[in-house]
Amino acid sequence: MITGTVDIARELAVFLRTRRESLDPRDFGLPARRQARRTPGLRREEVAELAGVSTDYIVRLEQARGLRPSAAVAEMLARALRLGPEERAYLFGLAQQRPRDVGEPATAAAPSLARLVADLSPRPAMLMNHRYDILAWNGEMAELLVDFGALPPAERNGIRLCLLHPQLQESYVDRERVVRDGIAHLRAAWSRHPGDEALNALIAECLDRDREFARLWAERDVRISGRGHKVLRHPAVGVIALQFEVLMPLQDPDQRLLIYRAADEESQAALDRLPSR
Repeated sequence: MITGTVDIARELAVFLRTRRESLDPRDFGLPARRQARRTPGLRREEVAELAGVSTDYIVRLEQARGLRPSAAVAEMLARALRLGPEERAYLFGLAQQRPRDVGEPATAAAPSLARLVADLSPRPAMLMNHRYDILAWNGEMAELLVDFGALPPAERNGIRLCLLHPQLQESYVDRERVVRDGIAHLRAAWSRHPGDEALNALIAECLDRDREFARLWAERDVRISGRGHKVLRHPAVGVIALQFEVLMPLQDPDQRLLIYRAADEESQAALDRLPSR
């Protein structure tokens, strides 16, 4: 049972020790019993060598002697201890550091998330990654915005479509606010993934091709809109006022599930007239 204020240094010490002791020396090419190992797992000096730090540093960490690893040291410890993504995030949290990018962002929807997007019909829904690449969508979303399936995969990006696609350029009644919110989200994503080459290429393309994007990007607004209101002009059914909600899957925190619903009865009637219905 946890009571009172959590001692971060003590929790970091215990976490590092338990993870060290859970490792099998044979997985590292070390003998299972060298000088009659008295404790399970790796020795402190072995972890120190793998992490590129001194044994004394590991000892002081495991004794909760007030050390706070830097982001670089936390990364080396995570690799040395072979931590999974959740354990790595926990270590960085205890070290009060921000983790660097891990792996490549998803470029395809997990099957379970793709099914969820389809199951959300008749509400328009789609799944995007942190840079607004559209990974999955249902028929209602395609009818509401644009036929994503007819586009080359490289062009299935929400920001790119909003700025550069002829149909969507004129769809939003309050276009500047929508673009401003999207750019603020993109800047927040860029701060978390500065090494994402595809994201950097997207930003460079938009800066080069769209003056509005360049102007708003220079304002350095950083914001993520998890819910809100948009009004669209649809060529077939007229004006539609929408409420939106953005959800983040726990297993895929860099992905966004966007769901639209009608904001009023007239808009619901317009949604019901979409060809996909």
